[in-house]
Amino acid sequence: MIRSKSAKIGDCVFVIICLLVCVICLLPMLNLLARSLSGSEYLIKREVYLWPKGWNLDAYTMVLGDMKYIRAFFWTVLLTVICTIVSLTMTTLCAYPLIFENLKGRSVINVFITITMFFNAGTIPNYLLMKSLGLLNNPAVLIIPSCMSVYNMIIMRSFFYGIPDSLRESAEIDGASFIKILTSIYVPLSKPVFATLALFYAVGRWNGYSDALMFMNNKDYYPLQLLLYNILNNINQVEVATQEGFSAPGLSESLKAAIVMFSTVPILLIYPWLQKYFIHGVTVGAVKE
Repeated sequence: MIRSKSAKIGDCVFVIICLLVCVICLLPMLNLLARSLSGSEYLIKREVYLWPKGWNLDAYTMVLGDMKYIRAFFWTVLLTVICTIVSLTMTTLCAYPLIFENLKGRSVINVFITITMFFNAGTIPNYLLMKSLGLLNNPAVLIIPSCMSVYNMIIMRSFFYGIPDSLRESAEIDGASFIKILTSIYVPLSKPVFATLALFYAVGRWNGYSDALMFMNNKDYYPLQLLLYNILNNINQVEVATQEGFSAPGLSESLKAAIVMFSTVPILLIYPWLQKYFIHGVTVGAVKE
């Protein structure tokens, strides 16, 4: 098939836009990486842009040599995995029944669920609720309150709506239960939405620190982001308190960049593993209506 000239021009424009977006996303990461690996004297003179100058690994040595960073890192990895699994399970169990038209009270349930997207009790009532439930300083406070997102539930429910009803009806004729239909039909055909929501939940938990800041005083259960947040605040306070700046200003800049890289790169490595699920069709191989 011969493509028209206008179509080729449109493709070139699209490619150029994609390249520009990639460059805009990569430049800040390259600058952070260069700063984290550069010597103090070059950072003080602000001569570091996209390539390290005066290679120096002191910042990474400080970060990786302290056991509190390593402990917080592995605890955050475990917490992210648990939260993602629990959140996907709760989201599925909430979205799946709402696709059945004969579910009694479905409209009322949808309204109540949607209301929670627009109205929130606030920080103080949430704190009092966690206290009354005995969740303060409990690792469960980082899992249970945020175990389901209504927005993500609506995405999954809409995805379930797109699966042909004939698949479910044929399974019902064969005597399959609702759980069997879910695990044998909906879950296998919904890998793209599961991968997408898993990424949303994982990134949200990995980057989250506000709940730990409000409800957790036990430093053994501080997630990585809260630990790094406190460290960056301490560095900034020292720089402000001493009018001449940090005792080693170049090292402080390098340390900040290394901390950001240390907390950002692991979650970025997840994307390539989930990319293939975003481009697959939902009902590949399924029968047509």
